[in-house]
Amino acid sequence: MARRRVGLEGLVKTLISAQTGIVVIGRNEGERLGRCLESVGGQGRVVYVDSGSSDGSIARARGLGAEVVELDLSKPFTAARARNAGFARLRELEPEVEFVQFVDGDCEIRESWIDTAATALRQDPTTTVVCGRLRERFPEKSIYNRMCDIGWDYPIGEIEACGGLAMYRASACVAASGFDDALIAGEEFELCSRLRKAGGRVRRIDAEMAWHDVGITRFLQWWKRAVRSGFGSAEGWVLYDASTGAVHRRRVLRAVVWAAAVPVCILTSLTVGFWESSAWLASALLILLWCFNFVRLLLREKRSRHDLALAFWLAAFSTLGKFAELRGVAQYVFTRSQGRATPIIEYRGA
Repeated sequence: MARRRVGLEGLVKTLISAQTGIVVIGRNEGERLGRCLESVGGQGRVVYVDSGSSDGSIARARGLGAEVVELDLSKPFTAARARNAGFARLRELEPEVEFVQFVDGDCEIRESWIDTAATALRQDPTTTVVCGRLRERFPEKSIYNRMCDIGWDYPIGEIEACGGLAMYRASACVAASGFDDALIAGEEFELCSRLRKAGGRVRRIDAEMAWHDVGITRFLQWWKRAVRSGFGSAEGWVLYDASTGAVHRRRVLRAVVWAAAVPVCILTSLTVGFWESSAWLASALLILLWCFNFVRLLLREKRSRHDLALAFWLAAFSTLGKFAELRGVAQYVFTRSQGRATPIIEYRGA
């Protein structure tokens, strides 16, 4: 009886793998890419899309049996463009593919995720996207890794949008024409918004999905990542309608208020204060407002079951991150005003 059960489980897994494809994207991921591809081996057709790597990623991917797509260097690289190219190649190889799992090259898919996600999509025809729990592989290596690990802890249930790792119903992706190639960040949010408007649902299920290796060990890496976030928020404000773009507008406005408006008013008041005594009171009130916001963030993180030291660092980086996000907003405005192509904002080298 046990042998028969194992045989049936193997048959089900084989059928699911035959109907599921995997698209991995990467650029100079090094050993991370090897671990990523090994984690999805044998679970469906694997297509790897490379965005101009110089670290031997292409050879590594071919050596591990993946179909490789090299993006044209004449066009700007974006994760959206890479995912679309990989999905198009997957459909050429597997025209009947039912589900597609998108994976970033710095992640490792957990052993049972592909089967679990495909089953969840098959059981609920109204769901078009499923994702699960993402964990940071090395949270102890730096405060930046630890912050990312905390950031991945999202609620379970129906959600507005997933991140870069998720399994999509292939037919829904085709109907929606995939991701927006031009977006430098937030392309998953944009696609999920269109899928939901078309009547689909996006769900996060209570299952371990993947390990993530963000690999941020230096402040400058963290800063560039926050700049990219600000750039993506500004882009989302401009491109999305009122309902879809609301979250992006809030992020931009918070960056403008706390990294520009309040600091400028404080400096102005202090400067005027040399001649006007009443300006010192305005300066003090503005400084208190800034301190109040920091304490609010600190208490919020403390309520999230973090110890006081960690809560302090989370609040500090959240406050400092507004300046990096403002830098990204300014970069978007300048790029758009000059009619330039969307740049790559990389926070990690080879």
